[in-house]
Amino acid sequence: MIIGKGGMGKNTEYACRNYKAIHCVFPAGNAVVAASEVEEILDAQWCELGMPETLWHCRVKEFGPLIVSIDTEGRNLFEENKIVFNRRKEQVVEQICKQVRFIM
Repeated sequence: MIIGKGGMGKNTEYACRNYKAIHCVFPAGNAVVAASEVEEILDAQWCELGMPETLWHCRVKEFGPLIVSIDTEGRNLFEENKIVFNRRKEQVVEQICKQVRFIM
């Protein structure tokens, strides 16, 4: 399991599918919960890329809540939701434009 800070792309989807891993993210607003559950930092790799990009290997207790963003089949929740949300956005913009003509 890899826990990240946001959406990932095709390379992560490929790795999750082929190596049977999952990518998870914390729901917004849960950073303090996550940090309080880290018992020990065992290793840190790629520190030269800066804190946000460093790969941290941690021992944790009761770590969660987490959202599976990419599953072992390579399905990417963020990418799937973009399609749904953009479809909804198009419908809402169309409705708004009928009521407020100066937008478009």
